[in-house]
Amino acid sequence: MDDVSAAKIIIKCLDLTSLNPDDTEDEIIDLCRRAQTPYGNAAAVCICPKFVPLAKNLLTDTGIKTATVVNFPDGGDDLARLEIEITNALKYGADEIDAVLPYSEFLKGNITLCEEFLHTAVKLCGKKTPLKIILETGELKSASLIAAAAKLCISHGANFIKTSTGKTGISATPEAANAILETIASGRRNTGFKASGGIKTLEEAKKYLVLANSIMGYKWICPKNFRIGASSLLDNLLEVIERGY
Repeated sequence: MDDVSAAKIIIKCLDLTSLNPDDTEDEIIDLCRRAQTPYGNAAAVCICPKFVPLAKNLLTDTGIKTATVVNFPDGGDDLARLEIEITNALKYGADEIDAVLPYSEFLKGNITLCEEFLHTAVKLCGKKTPLKIILETGELKSASLIAAAAKLCISHGANFIKTSTGKTGISATPEAANAILETIASGRRNTGFKASGGIKTLEEAKKYLVLANSIMGYKWICPKNFRIGASSLLDNLLEVIERGY
């Protein structure tokens, strides 16, 4: 696949992201503006919960979803916190929820708590609000643990499996993506995949597009199934398209 074609596909599968604690309304307004490009709109903007009403209003009739994060970025084990954060996000009008798995508990072998976490999140999101579970693959490290965590999330009804928060030392890697995609391919193929964390150029993003294509097939790749979360990638994608190569 040539770079221009890849860039156009990735824009439509992009979760344009800003999750900084000091984000301002003006920055979110600019983010929502940038998500609308001459080559297609991003799939979603992913922002802190307090900005969801603002983004929803700005993105009316654009087809761009408003996503937000919960249990972020620490992946804590407080289920009451999880319930409050998801309930509030939905009241704000969030279209999609990105929730961090309690990965430290998973590493300790506390699978029961992780199952309770997933059950709570899936129940609250219901059938209308896609739930993306962030594994924090850089902390899980091994392909076998990443695959086991992905399998657990899929079996409990997660709509997407996402690599990373982008807030740890190691974020998305092709190796982690491969483990997740292979797990999806061997199980419930209607589960989506989202690569996120440290993806800044088309060269980096294209690795995940090519990998998904090789494992899941070209027809599987669409915003319903495939996302890339990034804050600074869009500028490079637009540069490639406008350059023509």
